[in-house]
Amino acid sequence: MSKRPEQAPTPAKPSPTPSPTPAVPPLHPTDRERLLSGSHHDPHGLLGAHPVNGGDGGIAVRTLRPYAHAVTVVTDDARIPLDDDGDGFFSGVLPLTAVPAYSLLIRYGDADGVDDVEVHDPYRFLPALGDLDLHLIGEGRHEELWKALGARPMTHQGVTGTRFTVWAPNARGVRVSGDFNYWDGTSLPMRSLGATGVWELFVPGIGEGALYKFDITRPDGTHTMRADPMARRTEVPPATASVVTESHHVWQDEEWMAHRGDRAVHEAPFSVYEIHLASWRPGLTYRQLAVQLPAYVKDLGFTHVELMPVAEHPFGGSWGYQVTGFYAPTSRLGTPDDFRFLVDALHRAGIGVIVDWVPAHFPKDEWALARFDGRPLYESEDPQRAEHPDWGTLEFDYGRTEVRNFLVANAVFWCEEFHIDGLRVDAVASMLYLDYSREAGQWSPNEHGGRENLDAVAFLQEMNATVYRRCPGVVTIAEESTAWNGVTRATHLVGPDGFGGLGFGLKWNMGWMHDSLDYVAKEPVHRKYHHGEMTFSMVYAYSENYVLPISHDEVVHGKRALVSKMPGDWWQQRANERAYLGFMWAHPGKQLLFMGQEFAQGAEWSEGHGPDWWLLDPSYEAAPDHQGVRDLVRDLNAVYGATPPLWERDTSPEGFSWVDGGAAEDNVFAFLRYDAAGSPLLAVSHFAPVVRHDYRLGVPEKYAAWTEVLNTDAARYGGSDVLNPEPVKPESTPSHGHPSSLHLTLPPLATIWLRPTP
Repeated sequence: MSKRPEQAPTPAKPSPTPSPTPAVPPLHPTDRERLLSGSHHDPHGLLGAHPVNGGDGGIAVRTLRPYAHAVTVVTDDARIPLDDDGDGFFSGVLPLTAVPAYSLLIRYGDADGVDDVEVHDPYRFLPALGDLDLHLIGEGRHEELWKALGARPMTHQGVTGTRFTVWAPNARGVRVSGDFNYWDGTSLPMRSLGATGVWELFVPGIGEGALYKFDITRPDGTHTMRADPMARRTEVPPATASVVTESHHVWQDEEWMAHRGDRAVHEAPFSVYEIHLASWRPGLTYRQLAVQLPAYVKDLGFTHVELMPVAEHPFGGSWGYQVTGFYAPTSRLGTPDDFRFLVDALHRAGIGVIVDWVPAHFPKDEWALARFDGRPLYESEDPQRAEHPDWGTLEFDYGRTEVRNFLVANAVFWCEEFHIDGLRVDAVASMLYLDYSREAGQWSPNEHGGRENLDAVAFLQEMNATVYRRCPGVVTIAEESTAWNGVTRATHLVGPDGFGGLGFGLKWNMGWMHDSLDYVAKEPVHRKYHHGEMTFSMVYAYSENYVLPISHDEVVHGKRALVSKMPGDWWQQRANERAYLGFMWAHPGKQLLFMGQEFAQGAEWSEGHGPDWWLLDPSYEAAPDHQGVRDLVRDLNAVYGATPPLWERDTSPEGFSWVDGGAAEDNVFAFLRYDAAGSPLLAVSHFAPVVRHDYRLGVPEKYAAWTEVLNTDAARYGGSDVLNPEPVKPESTPSHGHPSSLHLTLPPLATIWLRPTP
């Protein structure tokens, strides 16, 4: 048999000393069976070194090493062989009055010394988890839970190793199993730390890179092998083991971190490029992405990237939305420190990083969270609240303090350990409503008889309050598809429904997205009948702090890519997309655009191959068409970032005024945006395929001229180059409620922006 991969310092070996004559008190048969079956709550009380009769009878040493041929205790002064008690138990009495520092010399082969391995005895160590940690875990208030649970390399009582801890309150026993014990945890049973449900074991000699799982004995006596819920690194899927890890990354983003919160996000430019890391440039690792992604995003002028979920997930086709490793970046692209390197590179390029966070549900994989210790633990015991009807997954039990703590700490973890600047919380609506996607009789009401999930409300409030308190400059963003009141209201402010605000910083405006895409998908001749779909968003624009999302969800599963949603021939489709983007960037709210849409990719997104970058290859004859749209996105971001009227008063009604929101026959939408000083920008979107000359629009009178600063019909974008090339001087003719007016030329299927000269 080969040597076992266990390590410990090897002291000089004294001459063998005869075994002492006193016998170790025998194990009770029940204790013996429980240790062998992995169902003992206190292995440290039976294994390790213990005084006999207060030390008068020597020091009894017992170990459980099921594959060993012989075990010898090694102290500074002696080497004392232990007796073989059968079933892997070895024991003996040291002729001492106090427990010494000792190690175990274990022989696994028959040949003398060939397969000897010297290790420290895990059962001679005190608990490596403190009382304060246990108290906070019991209360569900441990905001740095990842530092208490999981696998943590450390030096304990002068010895290096790894502390393993796991929450499994229903387990009859838990053992550590890994590549360091041939995936047989018999020799490493963990101890239960009181009523907290936490099990702990310090294993000397185990360090970074070791693979492990927890062998859990369920209440019915059966076993289940589980990945660590708190694992901070995992094997590359489809392998499922957890990996012992520790960060060595040296951050270089001090400037970014010090100033990212200088300006409130709702009063700042906020333009987001959403990407799926694994398919943005397929095959690139985190470190390779760190070279290409920041340069690309910076060139286009986006202020942030939003990464579709990076937490570990077994099925790539879920795009990361079915998470099994909530504390581990996916190992498909590299190590956790590699991911830190990517975030660091983006920050040093001046780009914020938002990650999709998925606390709404988790998959049922038998090695992960589902019925983790043999009973519902992370999920509710009530089947009507445990099963997610849409996705074949389980919902978290937000009413359980330890589960809520697991999730709240996880939000903090990503922000603090990886310097994440924002969390976009997925599927909030499915959390808020007990009857979400459920028919009558399939859901049970809350204590007041309502459909609101009060536990989920309390969890979201606690998560937001904790993140904002601990992580200055971080923003939380809700993907919430209903009209829940107060999503972005402070948690201490109570609304008319009696609920405090959920405390998010921003919310995706799903209504604007659906209505506006429905409008632009219509043929221009029919758009006048749907004019209100483009103006209705202003009825509720200031009810929340909004992001306008054109996300991955809108360009997959038969919904078609953004340019392919547009009617008309190829020229008109591109013109429609450009006009729509110009309208979107001028509309109150922040912007989000999914990868591939910035250069008018015609095909739906596929995680298998990512964006069609070949469309931009100069050798492709239609490449200028796609490059033109990308050039527009670059200019939209540049003008947007330099124009405070477009972002400074996004959440204030004083920042917006219709000039003409009723020009349905002309397919025209004209409005003014104002910054905090009252300086305006005029945005005019024209969704008809004709040129309109001398189109009169009212404007404030105190400006000498208005200059076109952006026109989506410019030739460099692929348009027909119908421009307003010279500054337009206002006439004193009143129009649209203003004392003066402009005569403009409106290009076909285009948006124009104009700024005034005082």
